[in-house]
Amino acid sequence: MIKNYLWAIAVLFTMVACTQNKPSQAKENEQESAVQAEAVDSIDPQTKQANMEEVQNYLKECGAFFIATVDGDQPRVRAFGVSEIIDGRLYIMTGKVKDVYKQMAKNGKFEICALKPSGSEWMRLSGTLVNDETLAVKEEFLNRNESLKSMYKADDDNMAVLYITNATARFCSFAEPERKVGF
Repeated sequence: MIKNYLWAIAVLFTMVACTQNKPSQAKENEQESAVQAEAVDSIDPQTKQANMEEVQNYLKECGAFFIATVDGDQPRVRAFGVSEIIDGRLYIMTGKVKDVYKQMAKNGKFEICALKPSGSEWMRLSGTLVNDETLAVKEEFLNRNESLKSMYKADDDNMAVLYITNATARFCSFAEPERKVGF
């Protein structure tokens, strides 16, 4: 019961953050994105890799996570369940025929919320998604996620793998102060 309540709160906060985006705030958001990208660029490569691995491990521990995108002025949130680090990049995957992909292609900015099974710790991950058409990356993603092979093929012109850039992860809990990492 508490876990479901926490998921609902996390999704609600993400949706509220998306809907609070008034046109007058667009410039502020662009400036914030530029500052975020600059901050990530200043992180040394070993720390970036360690941060990315920490985020990946967190997502794996959570199992399912929720990703927020924008459809015009309407926020959209849906569940995802797979992510992989391949060739030094953190990827998620979806189908190109899905609305979520169309939204990501139009506006690569996103936010993920993942809640640990304990229900008292969560992570918010924001950044920009970039589509990658590399066949080898798609094949590797499918090899690591066998269950997806019944729905996708690396060369089917539907499978989309997207990597995360300019990422900031915020680790939160009810007991500890928020901690941020970037990659």
